[in-house]
Amino acid sequence: MFRPRLAGLTDEEYFWEPVPGCWSVRPGPDGRMACEWAFPAPEPPPFTTIAWRLAHIGSVVLGMRASNHFGDGSFDIGAIAWPGSAAAAISYVEEGYRAWSAGVAALDEEALAREIGEKEGPYGDQPFAALVLHINREVIHHGAEVATLRDLYRASDGGRTWGGDR
Repeated sequence: MFRPRLAGLTDEEYFWEPVPGCWSVRPGPDGRMACEWAFPAPEPPPFTTIAWRLAHIGSVVLGMRASNHFGDGSFDIGAIAWPGSAAAAISYVEEGYRAWSAGVAALDEEALAREIGEKEGPYGDQPFAALVLHINREVIHHGAEVATLRDLYRASDGGRTWGGDR
């Protein structure tokens, strides 16, 4: 249900910052695209762009989990070629989704009941089915945020008007 909501996403919309101080994906000091983040996140965390949200879905939500649980575990957030366009971000999310969903599809009941393990830190004692549900919630949550930002972008005449400016 999420993928069709990405149809027609433009680079302008992808990078749109509806409020000052947004976290996004932008060129870093070395000229390569970088995703802004901090751990732990500041309180309150900054508002994030569609670029940031799609990068998050493709990297930590899907890509890291697919690598850690179904791949070779070599995921390295410092080595990511962060998507510098809407088309690249959609491909990045699709790649993470394919890897994650293929791994989940291969699980049987026994594997779903097994503990997640140390890769999920304090949640390692939970059954793998709990991780599958968590990832589903994360994609739904961040996907809904992306869809809402798209609606706001459209309703604000492509980011040109906002609130009482109409």
